[in-house]
Amino acid sequence: MSRIGRMPVAIPAGVDVKLEAGNLLTVKGPKGTLQRKLVDDMNIAIEDGHIVVTRPSELKKHKALHGLTRALIFNMVEGVTNGYVKNLEIQGVGYRAAKAGNKLTLTLGYSHPVEMTDPEGVTSTVEGTNKITVSGIDKEKVGQYAAEIRSKRAPEPYKGKGIRYAGEKVRRKVGKTGKK
Repeated sequence: MSRIGRMPVAIPAGVDVKLEAGNLLTVKGPKGTLQRKLVDDMNIAIEDGHIVVTRPSELKKHKALHGLTRALIFNMVEGVTNGYVKNLEIQGVGYRAAKAGNKLTLTLGYSHPVEMTDPEGVTSTVEGTNKITVSGIDKEKVGQYAAEIRSKRAPEPYKGKGIRYAGEKVRRKVGKTGKK
């Protein structure tokens, strides 16, 4: 049995969970509401303050979906109670970020500034000129938006310039040496 899939998901106080026909799960909490259509094959039940996911058979497909379904439900519950945050750092001379309304403007050494609009349900804030914080209740959207920001100028291995996640280690390479 799946180690992750067999663990029940605790429903904290202040969180309302509704399971409708077709495995449509709605989780409402202090930070907002999330709704997701989960796989029909999995059996989802709400029992005395916990959400329990069971699989109908031992097929490889069902084993794979068991842990995934439980993890998606856990991420929804965690998102509406605490939310998710991704921190990014900009390193490089002249590289900076600015925020105006819901537009994030990045100056990354290109001939033009890169403008990005925050997706629905996700907010980004800029601290100073080189720290970006992406936050929201949907883990998938927060991670995706942070990855899109990072992809505008990923850290390069020679000087380490670019956008990286906070705490990310960039493996550095030695540059060319002069001919003697």
